[in-house]
Amino acid sequence: MERFACGARIISGAGAVGALAEERCSRLLVVMHAADAAWGGKIRQAAGAAETDCFDDIDREPTVKQAVNGSQKIRQWKPDLVAALGDRAVLDCAKAMVCFSGHPCTLAAVPMGVGCGSEITGRVTLFHNGSRHLLCSDAMKADLVILDPELAADVKGEIWAEAGFEILSAALEAYAKPVGGMLRDIHAREGFAACWAALPAACAGNMAAAYRLQQASVLTGMAVEQTGLGLCRAMENSLGAVFGLSRGMAAGILLPAILNCNAHAAGRRYASLSRAAGLGGSREELGLRNLRSGLIRLRQELGLPGTLLKAGMDLQKVWNSSRRITELTLEDPECRNNPVAVDDFIVRRILDAITGRI
Repeated sequence: MERFACGARIISGAGAVGALAEERCSRLLVVMHAADAAWGGKIRQAAGAAETDCFDDIDREPTVKQAVNGSQKIRQWKPDLVAALGDRAVLDCAKAMVCFSGHPCTLAAVPMGVGCGSEITGRVTLFHNGSRHLLCSDAMKADLVILDPELAADVKGEIWAEAGFEILSAALEAYAKPVGGMLRDIHAREGFAACWAALPAACAGNMAAAYRLQQASVLTGMAVEQTGLGLCRAMENSLGAVFGLSRGMAAGILLPAILNCNAHAAGRRYASLSRAAGLGGSREELGLRNLRSGLIRLRQELGLPGTLLKAGMDLQKVWNSSRRITELTLEDPECRNNPVAVDDFIVRRILDAITGRI
């Protein structure tokens, strides 16, 4: 059976943060990075709560400990509205905080820039004991999603570039599985095409394109919620755990190699994405080639590295860490969703490809 559920209310457009006033909250907790305090003040003003507080102890890679500390804050302070303002790290941490706390409150996801799908899913990634851990629960879904392009005004081009490739990677992996359904297909395909079209302009500071990227993020998250991801996300997680590489940067490096790995099982679906993005390819082989070449060109256009060496990694350290990377990748539950069965040989071949060894 195909199941589809999107319990969140989505409010989008310029000035959408003003909709927080409709929640009529008396106690507001804003979850954010400390650097976003100015925007936090605007969220407080928009919500109009009598009492407000904030939780800003969140790293760029949120940890289990931070989520637990945040849940204790919620239990002690008892807000009726929690507003998660920021990037995917903030959204993931806030969703876990509310779930862990057990406190009944409304959770509003307010991405600054894009939330890379986290704003709409019940999926959370937290760092613990040297690896990223995926948690999935309907209890971690936001009740309200606010997409306001005005919150994207200060986002830098390189952040858009990495976030965009994270969205492209997620949409591609959600679409690649042959088992899914029409609802999954529509959201993944449209999310991929919208992100592809809007990403260069968003990186150049075009706010209309940034708004379209916010919408592409939500569409992609809806697709991911249906089917999960695959090998690319698993390796993004393992490279992030070992080297601190961001998901978006890792996705830009990995995607061409992942396409080659999965081509014989997902080539037809990759070709469909190529056509949806306007890259053409009437035949499967041509569509696959166009998509791979297009990803490489887009990566270059946005200034993202094409190999681990260009990302500043010491290749000797990569070889020395290959066993750990392989173990983390194979332990990642996303691997089970890949169109091709993944083993240590495949992971090592991809590692070779993204370092330039083959």
